[in-house]
Amino acid sequence: MELRSSDFQSFKAGELRSLLVLVLSLAIAFPASASSQGIKFSFQNFVGSGIQYQGDASVSSDSIQLTKATQGQNLNQSVGWATYPEPMRLWDKATGNVADFTTRFTFAVNSQGASSFADGLTFFLVPKGSQLPVNSSGRYLALLNPNRDPSNSSTSFVAVEFDTFHNNDINARDPNCSQVTHVGIDLNNLTSMVYNCVDWFKDKIMSGGRINATIAYNSSTQNLSVLMIDADAMGTDINSTGIYDIVNITKYLPEWVTFGFSATTGRLFELHTLEAWEFSSNVQVAGKKSKLWLWATLGSGSFVLLILALAFIWFRRRSKRKGTYMSEEEDDLAIDEEFEQVPGPKKFYYKDLVAATDNFAMERLLGEGGFGRVYEGYLTSVNDRVAIKKISPGSRQGIKEYATEVKTISRLRHRNLVQLIGWCHEKKELLLIYEYMSNGSLDSHLFKERTFLPWEKRYKIAQGTALALLYLHEEWEQCVVHRDIKASNIMLDSDFNAKLGDFGLARLVDHAKGLQTTVLAGTMGYMAPECVYTGKASRESDVYSFGVVLLEIACGRKVIEPGAEDGQVRLVDWVWERYGTGRILDAAESKLGTDFDEKQLECTMVVGLWCAHPDHTARPSIREAFSVLNFNAPPPVLPPKLPVPFSRASIVSFHATSTSGTELSTFTTSSVQSSHSDSSALLPKTI
Repeated sequence: MELRSSDFQSFKAGELRSLLVLVLSLAIAFPASASSQGIKFSFQNFVGSGIQYQGDASVSSDSIQLTKATQGQNLNQSVGWATYPEPMRLWDKATGNVADFTTRFTFAVNSQGASSFADGLTFFLVPKGSQLPVNSSGRYLALLNPNRDPSNSSTSFVAVEFDTFHNNDINARDPNCSQVTHVGIDLNNLTSMVYNCVDWFKDKIMSGGRINATIAYNSSTQNLSVLMIDADAMGTDINSTGIYDIVNITKYLPEWVTFGFSATTGRLFELHTLEAWEFSSNVQVAGKKSKLWLWATLGSGSFVLLILALAFIWFRRRSKRKGTYMSEEEDDLAIDEEFEQVPGPKKFYYKDLVAATDNFAMERLLGEGGFGRVYEGYLTSVNDRVAIKKISPGSRQGIKEYATEVKTISRLRHRNLVQLIGWCHEKKELLLIYEYMSNGSLDSHLFKERTFLPWEKRYKIAQGTALALLYLHEEWEQCVVHRDIKASNIMLDSDFNAKLGDFGLARLVDHAKGLQTTVLAGTMGYMAPECVYTGKASRESDVYSFGVVLLEIACGRKVIEPGAEDGQVRLVDWVWERYGTGRILDAAESKLGTDFDEKQLECTMVVGLWCAHPDHTARPSIREAFSVLNFNAPPPVLPPKLPVPFSRASIVSFHATSTSGTELSTFTTSSVQSSHSDSSALLPKTI
């Protein structure tokens, strides 16, 4: 292929720079091949395992005793570490890639019948070469020297603690669990960022029973999840507890880490036994560049010309397809032309939106969210009030979500969906224009006391939301997975008809397809367990979110209430417990008084629990849920206790994985922020 100088002269300066970047990228790509690093092992006993021990830890009868094992010994202030002999690469500085890892282990904490015991066991990761801290017995769980220098990075750690004694120390403040024991995630501090009280753990300690634990980190979602299961239980009534947190682990630990277990006692006795341990990790790292290849390439002009030719062809084709050589104004026009091919909503000019909102005056502000602000406006061209969403440049709803919303919702036509009237992509601004919803969002009535909703309106809202979801899942030409169904995205018109909004996270899939892999998106609490663990969204995950909304409608409570009493923080748990004791109507919002249809209310809560089943295979389709909600089919008979989505075989053989769908509504809340934009701001200001 001959490259003419006129071809290159036709390039603009920016295009030439892009071409050179591509050539350089191609040149670098050849010598810098990526490679995978990781650790994998499975110890069913620890004789000859090479595990390194510090403090009082030792091997005893094929198991590891992390603290002193005999009551005849001086047991005060016993500490122990058991760590894998090789360090793990947690992340790669050159590429920024972070490791995925999963560990499973069987352990027992045994007080030998005593009802008072202390202090607990942890799985931890610390900087490579770290040593057992001094003065770290008792409440400090062999991880923290209370006199440490907090600026010393070698004292950092990420740990999962299985705590057996309540402490109130400033450096190790435990949650107020009535049964004392809890599981928690610790980040450089023994005051757990996220925790769950474990009421069944105390009985296991007094009997010396075994626990199976799984800890997994998903680098793409930054999800650190923990599951502990009663390893000795038989039948279907199996105790389990899970927690999770979204953790950027690179903020707390260096590239290379030491990992293993710690345990302590104080003045009270307990044994800490590790019976089996499996571990696997994997991280993609940059390969080494070859100097010989570089010299060979420099000596081969034909190879360089080949790269230039390929780059030139690629750029020419890309320019025709996507307008690579366009200016910003031309790029705006290309996007607008694409939108204009979609029937329904129309393009509005920025100056018209400025006039409609009095230059986006604060007096016109309806609400504000993570995506930006929503303003009330009056458009003379449509002779009506509208809600104008102005997406802020730094928000999580960028051009991709903006385009998704325009192209998705504009093709949908249903009375229970918020209508998109138009769009504007001009002057680097992204704006969406919706029909004005005079009664705002459902959550503003349920949780913000805007207007009390009587049961008749609530039931109508539940049915309308179900109809919207039925249309999206089964009645349109493609299945639309919404991925962010929640009370703040259910809008109410002047007659309190429900209309589902905010399609920025929606995905189109074929009706025949099941789970679809995506990046983690949605709102914690409403998000189905399998989404949090695997990043997969589906019709079933939408149904889970719908179930949570049904419970909120009936109970007038948020899915997670951090300020509630123990046992009432997580809505699904709380309602399921009352269902199991035959008192499900006790969960109804007290403000409803007796002014409700008892059958409708009970049916709504049962369908809500059915939809929010932790196992996605046990949930109904939205059509089945809608049929029961309208009394066209009998309600389901659910287990009396919140199920654990693991088979008995998988528990006994200890192959349950972190992606199996643990009920996330059993988890406590934390400072996790949802990676979404919502339509809760499409509401008038409360007077």
